[in-house]
Amino acid sequence: MKRYIFLFLSFFYVFTIIASGQSRLNQAYLDYINQYKGVAIEGMHKYGVPASITLAQGLLESGAGRGRLVLLGNNHFGIKCHGWTGRTISHDDDAKGECFRAYNSALESYEDHCKFLRERSRYQSLFSLDLTDYRGWAFGLKRAGYATNPSYAQTLIRIIELYQLYVYDKMLPSDCNIISDSGKSSMIDFVDNGCPNPVQVSGNHPISKFNDNYFIVVRQGDTFKSLSKELDISVRKLAKYNERDKHDSLIPGEYIWLMKKQKKGPKECKKHPYIVRRSESLYNIAQRYGIRLKSLIKKNEKLFERGLRIGDEVILY
Repeated sequence: MKRYIFLFLSFFYVFTIIASGQSRLNQAYLDYINQYKGVAIEGMHKYGVPASITLAQGLLESGAGRGRLVLLGNNHFGIKCHGWTGRTISHDDDAKGECFRAYNSALESYEDHCKFLRERSRYQSLFSLDLTDYRGWAFGLKRAGYATNPSYAQTLIRIIELYQLYVYDKMLPSDCNIISDSGKSSMIDFVDNGCPNPVQVSGNHPISKFNDNYFIVVRQGDTFKSLSKELDISVRKLAKYNERDKHDSLIPGEYIWLMKKQKKGPKECKKHPYIVRRSESLYNIAQRYGIRLKSLIKKNEKLFERGLRIGDEVILY
């Protein structure tokens, strides 16, 4: 019961922040994201759970790391024992004194969360979704019974969108991410700026670095013309860098690269081919990793000739 009250207050708090606008992003949430984003990205590539979903669940279930289950047992995701053979703690939830898993560290909690979803049959359908489909994952978790609160999926989605957690769904663990903007977004407060010579730009779109290139994530209403004006790159060049026509429509969430793409993915992809998910093309994958389409086709000629299927392994390096 106490945990139910805690989660209710967390939901209420999240909605209050959302209603007040991005100018009042919670610093505790920003600190939590900064601390655990790398772990969430690593778990995504190891187990296939989107980093945005992991972070949003961690924020909500743990109250940004301040809940009792975290303080006593490093349990960031409210996972009950369910046959757990490790250390446990007792906590009032749906019933008094229920059994919850306890961990030696937050890292163990994060890894167990991914394994918990991966190994249970009721969550298996989620792994056919694209890693960037955080909405599908949120509603799928609710349908599978992860939480009883009827607004659970909507709350996860609002956290992800408010704190722009979706940017982490397209990163590798080795990413050195750079974001710099005009001050309208608080992303600069919690993104690791550890790379040398970070790019400085003006405008509303955060600029990220990956595979020796820079990209932005398309928002609703963006066009090559509007991005050209904001980024001070000619429309012709911007379209050419992305192997598109300058009149093409842009889809929210897709990447637009700001320099000519590479012939292959990062070195970290050498032993890690990309696993094809639903409704993906080689162009989608080329854009995701900043690789020239012609080069990616050359590395995967047989797949290109046959056509991609779910589960195919696409060579990136």
